[in-house]
Amino acid sequence: MTTVSTGKQNPLAAAEAADKRRKIAIQIGVAGVLVALVAAIGVGIAVNRSDDDSSGSSSVAQLPATGGSVTETGTVRIGDPNAKVKVRVVADLQCPACKQFEAANGEALAKAAADGTAVVEYQVISFLDKASTNQYSSRAANASFCVAKSDPSKYQTWLQTMFAKQPAEGGAGLSNEQLVQIATEVGYTDPAVATCINDKPYNDYITQVTQQTLSSGVESTPSVFINGQLNQTDAIFTKDGLASVIADAAK
Repeated sequence: MTTVSTGKQNPLAAAEAADKRRKIAIQIGVAGVLVALVAAIGVGIAVNRSDDDSSGSSSVAQLPATGGSVTETGTVRIGDPNAKVKVRVVADLQCPACKQFEAANGEALAKAAADGTAVVEYQVISFLDKASTNQYSSRAANASFCVAKSDPSKYQTWLQTMFAKQPAEGGAGLSNEQLVQIATEVGYTDPAVATCINDKPYNDYITQVTQQTLSSGVESTPSVFINGQLNQTDAIFTKDGLASVIADAAK
């Protein structure tokens, strides 16, 4: 397990809106400088307007809200939300133990979601940026929202592929170009996905979700909850070990 050292509008839309507001604020600031260079008269007015507009923008994502495949707590939901069994997986895409968990139980979770036995919610967080030289954890988490927004039906296959190609800790993580390539290989061919991965519109939102998740008491990744109860058995690292756990919970 990787130990952590340390909810209405659609949450992804809220994050995108925050990103757009930041870009607008930057454009306003640049415009103010140009005005100042062209004419000294009105500099004070231009600066004041720029300051006022900037103060109205926010660099922090708004609180999440329910919508689509993303829940109010920032999880990516796969399967019937009315399923008897709810599985919540908290993971960091840079976490080696999470890779082991996915290799052991990724297929079991995909099957459970597909046949309606369980709804699976993936809480991808980003506390392991320190384990790479290029903030891979945050960029991979951003990519998670990008692909989930585009087509959640491919999400679990994307997740399995991401873990299979997980870079070693301590060095450079996968580049944005490589993240786009993985998404494309899985079937995310919409150019908007590549743009999303490169522009990283969910960075602030991811930081917020990560902080909220850790504050809720999650102490390690992967953390797997079955109907709200933390599962600390060997099942999470045993091949298809969660299949029987889910079956028992569904009785």
